Amino acid sequence: MSTQAPSRNVRDLTGLLAHAAHVLTTRLTAALAEIDSSPRAHCVLYHAMEAERTQIQIAEMTDLDKTTMVVTVDELEREGLAERRPSSTDRRARIVAVTPLGEENVRRGQEIVDRVHGEVLAALPEEQREVFVEALTSLVAGELAKPIECDKPVRRPRQARK
Repeated sequence: MSTQAPSRNVRDLTGLLAHAAHVLTTRLTAALAEIDSSPRAHCVLYHAMEAERTQIQIAEMTDLDKTTMVVTVDELEREGLAERRPSSTDRRARIVAVTPLGEENVRRGQEIVDRVHGEVLAALPEEQREVFVEALTSLVAGELAKPIECDKPVRRPRQARK
């Protein structure tokens, strides 16, 4: 017995965004490997350079769970890119401070990220690039800003490690 799937009334936005996110993250991971970095490490260091922030604050900004954040900062410390220091405003808090070596890594990493993003956007006609980024920014700031409550939490797919 063969049945026919219902027709779609709206494009498969979930599939499109998931595929685009996966491919872009893979491209960024490969490109940042040039400087022995990763999208996660770059993102954490970048936000730590912006202002004095604790691990918890950076984890919230980067949407990382606490365990992943601890492991990431441990790796950054081992590589000499960051260190945990007491906060200048709260003696009880420890911040993630970027070392001079880490600052250079962020600078070079941002050049790579900008290059990859530019290459991806270059696939669109010039007049669509800014419109696309503005529309995606509006979705992420509005309707897709935060996950809704759900009885069955959705897990993000794990990235394969080499």
